[in-house]
Amino acid sequence: MHVMPREEQERILAIFSEWFKNNVVVNHIANTEKLKNPNEFNINPFLTPYLAGFLYDELTPESVARVLIYPRVLGTSITTSFGTLMQRFISDVLKEVYGSTTRGIDIEFIDAVDGRKKYCQVKAGPQTINKDDVVTVHNHFRDARNLGKTNNLPVQQHDLVVGILYGEEHELNAHYKKLRDTHDYPIYIGKEFWYHLTGNKDFYHEIYVTISNVGAGVKGEQLINTVVEALVETDVIKEIVG
Repeated sequence: MHVMPREEQERILAIFSEWFKNNVVVNHIANTEKLKNPNEFNINPFLTPYLAGFLYDELTPESVARVLIYPRVLGTSITTSFGTLMQRFISDVLKEVYGSTTRGIDIEFIDAVDGRKKYCQVKAGPQTINKDDVVTVHNHFRDARNLGKTNNLPVQQHDLVVGILYGEEHELNAHYKKLRDTHDYPIYIGKEFWYHLTGNKDFYHEIYVTISNVGAGVKGEQLINTVVEALVETDVIKEIVG
């Protein structure tokens, strides 16, 4: 085992926390504040009043506003941008800490499990590559292995890995599975990736806790209430209620 020192693990969590605040949270707040404008919604004049009545047992400007706002704030708004933001995390944080000088390789690290140096392409989530990416990743790994031979570096097939920041094995799409099953490249996903990186089996959970603590400090309920108050005063919402 080649366990990362605890102080280094804590440094990564602190960097991640600060990065999450300055990127994901800031972006989420900005997208939430936009919802004061009813033009941000594609309002279904039949379904929206029904959903307001279904959820709140009454049709009021506030119930309509909340039915419109909640799916965007808690669903599509943050989900749509999350993958892109996590790609930025790879560039802003992981490459800064573990960056590689090898073309096509995102990071290099000493695997905490087997003690070997790994050459890793990092991906955000389990659905984030397509058919063409399989060829691209394979070519990058082949070039890295050939470069290792040229420089007398003992790069083995299983030293070329794909690391996925979050997700579970059963969520991997067919393209990841093809990359692993056809070309025999290890896929480290979610908990496994962070374990190989740090040697701490609980590090993935610690990331969860870190993100949860960031969210607890945002005062999201207060922000949503402010947006609802602004939205209920608009003519569009008042027309829906009649």
